[in-house]
Amino acid sequence: MSLEEEIKQEKFSSEYHKLTINIAFTNSYLTNLLNNYLKPYELSMQQYNVLRILRGQHPSPVSINSITDRMIDKMSNASRLVEKLRKKDMIQRETCSADKRQVDVCITTKGLTALTEIDTLMAGFERQFEHIDVKKVAQANKVLDDLRIKKNIND
Repeated sequence: MSLEEEIKQEKFSSEYHKLTINIAFTNSYLTNLLNNYLKPYELSMQQYNVLRILRGQHPSPVSINSITDRMIDKMSNASRLVEKLRKKDMIQRETCSADKRQVDVCITTKGLTALTEIDTLMAGFERQFEHIDVKKVAQANKVLDDLRIKKNIND
């Protein structure tokens, strides 16, 4: 179904305006789908993102600041997310031995196990997009990367 049909809007002021709305609408669509996949694990998208970051660094610890820098959602409060995951025994927090002001975070076996199970679900999630030619997917990724390149408005 086209964006126009989905949101019941016949015209946009430009293709760029339509693109902006389409990205926002598609983000909401994908977020809802992903939240349904994560619901059995009582994880939010942001918590899942933190676990993935920690798994990528495992067995090395990661500072809260490093987690924040790598988050997909830059508005997330990494400290709050870490505390929620700690209460679920999916991560451990420890004071850094080199800098007592820094908190180091590591993923636990329980967190790794949950991610392994979620990986299986995510493979199924991604299969629903296999009807799109991989060349088009690569092109879409390139366009999205291009959107994040900052341009000077006065150029």
